[in-house]
Amino acid sequence: MSTHAATTPASDNPAPPPNKRKHPHRWRNRILYTLLVLAVILIAVRLALPTWVRWYVNKTIDQSPLYRGTIGDVSIHLWRGGYTIQDVRLDKTTGNVPVPFFSARQIDLHIEWKALLSGKVVGQVTLFKPELNFVDSKNADTSQTGNEGASDAGGGGGPWLGMIRDLFPFQINSAVVHNGEIHFRAFDSNPPVDVYLNSLEASVDNLTNIHDETKPLITTISASALAMNQAHFEFNMKLDPFSYRPTFQLATRLVGLDVTQINPLAEAYGDFDFQKGYFDVVLELDAKEGAVDGYVKPLFRNVQIFSLRHDIKKDNVLELFWEALVGGVTKVFSNPPRDQFGTYIPISGDLDKPSTDLLATIGNVLRNAFIRAYLPRFQGVAPDSGGLEFAPGTDIDPSNPVYNTP
Repeated sequence: MSTHAATTPASDNPAPPPNKRKHPHRWRNRILYTLLVLAVILIAVRLALPTWVRWYVNKTIDQSPLYRGTIGDVSIHLWRGGYTIQDVRLDKTTGNVPVPFFSARQIDLHIEWKALLSGKVVGQVTLFKPELNFVDSKNADTSQTGNEGASDAGGGGGPWLGMIRDLFPFQINSAVVHNGEIHFRAFDSNPPVDVYLNSLEASVDNLTNIHDETKPLITTISASALAMNQAHFEFNMKLDPFSYRPTFQLATRLVGLDVTQINPLAEAYGDFDFQKGYFDVVLELDAKEGAVDGYVKPLFRNVQIFSLRHDIKKDNVLELFWEALVGGVTKVFSNPPRDQFGTYIPISGDLDKPSTDLLATIGNVLRNAFIRAYLPRFQGVAPDSGGLEFAPGTDIDPSNPVYNTP
């Protein structure tokens, strides 16, 4: 019996072709290769960033021909969106000025993350141990004001402010200062003058109006420091950074400065010196589109300018007479209970050339001497403007022994 007929030919009933399956591992490999390439690129960029940033910073701080800038190490902080510069220094290139105009141990620039919630990309700058040195000199090459080369830097306060602004690719919205110093120096004087603020803590907020506020005084500046490492200094200000002409409110006060600390300044610019005493000053200004109103209140307590024991030894008879005259006037017009010579000087007019009322100033000298002594407290120049709170209750601590020196 043949079995050939019972066998079905393979060609008559072909087997179904195997399913062609895609290989998922090929796509996985492609993704891994892509991620690897991206990682290599990011690492290369990260390694190159410090060099590029250092080049950019050097280029930025050398934008004025009158100032030469140097920096130390540069550190990148990608997670903060910023970078840190160490040992920044800005020196004047003309003359032989022995101190830098600006220096800082560290400058930290980064994106202000809270501003992102308002849809704004702005920056914050923090300065650690910054120092400003203003130098007065008869020779322009050895003086140092910070305004030299302002036209080269595009104006706006001189090259050093332009340098700070240009160090970050975004607009600076806020600034913080830790342990800063501001010096006024005169090296030509004998002895040299060095009047300074130290231990300066300051903050500047909302320079770019990130919340789109409609009130005019949107930016706030506050600071506190020691004058000559001894007297308390405070500063508060609100301003409109977008106003065509200055619009601001300002209140500042210095209390309890030992006047013997500033004898080099008094000798250089007033031809007299102090034997003892304390100095207080209060200043408030309210400016609207360049029109200013305010006052300054200088007060001298327990001051002695002329001393026979010390001054009789001086060879300059005119200087001796001038000190005796100044000392006599301050003594005659001092308030007896407080032993204080002072006055209240009203200020008004255009901010570029403000005027003072001479008769009112003289009258206030007499008021301080014979009616009631002025105190180093804020008077209030714009109580209804919605700006700073100029409260008389913000007087200094009455338990302070410097304030109550008899």
